[in-house]
Amino acid sequence: MPESPDDILWGAVRERRERCREIEREIASMRPGSPEYLAALKEFGRLSKLAAAYDECLRIAEELREARNLAAGKDPELRSLAAEEIPALETALSEKRNALLRMADDEETGAGRNVILEIRAGVGGEEAALWARDLYEMYRKYIERKGWTCEVLSASEAEQGGFKEVIFMVRGEGAYGRLRFEGGGHRVQRVPKTETQGRIHTSIATVAAMPEAEDVEVKIDPKDLEIKAVAAGGPGGQNVNKVATQIQILHIPTGIQIRCMETRSQQQNRERAMSLLRAKILEIERAKKEDAERAARLEQIKSGDRSDRVRTYNFPQNRATDHRLEGDEKNYPLQQVLDGDLDPILDRLDAQERLRRMSRSSGR
Repeated sequence: MPESPDDILWGAVRERRERCREIEREIASMRPGSPEYLAALKEFGRLSKLAAAYDECLRIAEELREARNLAAGKDPELRSLAAEEIPALETALSEKRNALLRMADDEETGAGRNVILEIRAGVGGEEAALWARDLYEMYRKYIERKGWTCEVLSASEAEQGGFKEVIFMVRGEGAYGRLRFEGGGHRVQRVPKTETQGRIHTSIATVAAMPEAEDVEVKIDPKDLEIKAVAAGGPGGQNVNKVATQIQILHIPTGIQIRCMETRSQQQNRERAMSLLRAKILEIERAKKEDAERAARLEQIKSGDRSDRVRTYNFPQNRATDHRLEGDEKNYPLQQVLDGDLDPILDRLDAQERLRRMSRSSGR
């Protein structure tokens, strides 16, 4: 007989509670202040909240079981008191279960983590690069609204001031859970500043959203890395031109190449490059575990073709359309979106995704 949704939930949460206890034992044998110790503390902090919510569910469930037993007993007074308590206990248990489901789902998807966003100019030449910068500014405004922080890891500028590519870390509680929906093609329809005849052009930039990986999740063998420190090119004074501050890393097993030159510190650039490498490797592992639909979506993100889009920003019609939503929920005022007011869209995408995951878990 197939498991019920509750059975699936409880099983997954029990595993995480056991993992929480395992980490607690491991912490006792680690060196305080070490990277492994700090990473384990962070994971323990996440899982301990889920374990406490699970124990609370068990407590309420036990109280409800006892109340139902009393309501079926022979003592009239106890039966009456129990009957009064049962509705409140049922409501409390339902609310706790729903909250626990959300916590378990967030843990599985990594929704509570920091996120690395990668924006690349696609089809459209210089206009696509300018659009990539506009997208970066849109996200920066959203990050400010949320009270999060933004740290550029790598950037490659185009001739007219746009971005060929920009990669940045967003630090904040639940950052990945919100911005994971931004992955895909972002198409713009507008008259470029360089257009003399007023014709509307269509360009695209692609966005990839990756959860920050912790050291304990992604083990990288130093033997698998080729690391070079070279002088950063371009303007910027003596330090940029003469000192080997730019870090280039090749991960041999996957072929992933990382380049970071955003600070004048070789060590800081190395740390940023390794953080980005871990995130990319973790995303590859996650993609392997997802279904064909997820894999196909990742392929669309890579292509940068005009047909690969999650959202269209139409300047003549002053409208932003999210193609994953239906009916009136898919259209939003353009300037409002560009000013970083993304929560109305992200709220609907989040609700849609949670419903999909719940349906898949229950086998429907």
